[in-house]
Amino acid sequence: MEPITERDIRSSFVNCSKGDAKRLNVPRDLAERPWEDLDFLGWTDPSYAGRCYICVPREDGLVSVALRHETGGSGKTQMCTICLTTHSGGGVSLMTASKTGESGRKGNTVGSYMCTDLACSLYARNKKRPSMGSRYREDLTPEEKAQRVVENLNAFVDRLYT
Repeated sequence: MEPITERDIRSSFVNCSKGDAKRLNVPRDLAERPWEDLDFLGWTDPSYAGRCYICVPREDGLVSVALRHETGGSGKTQMCTICLTTHSGGGVSLMTASKTGESGRKGNTVGSYMCTDLACSLYARNKKRPSMGSRYREDLTPEEKAQRVVENLNAFVDRLYT
């Protein structure tokens, strides 16, 4: 992923108001992020439990999405549907996002189970390991796993528009 700026982030939200995008907490460490290892930028809002955000580079430009999740986790072992990493405890959460447009204004959402820390790109590249270790072995290369992250994340974002 190419580095992005705070301005890029705030101007690319598709499922919240411009005022909400202006007020949300953007990471202050953008310059230190491992951009070469990221397929998307994801972060949690330290001042608002259960709120997190993703920025996804797509062919038609950057798309940022506001997400919500229950805090505390289920206590069960679960698998992320984006990177297929298995986590114990609260390592995976059901992330929900308001849909775009009129559908979103009516309260419609989409959801997917994702790594709570939104570090899917790093798990796919073996740069980060889940606390419980790997539960199964795959024959895919880190590059193939990263491609799967991109495909699964783009499929999630596409659902926001339908």
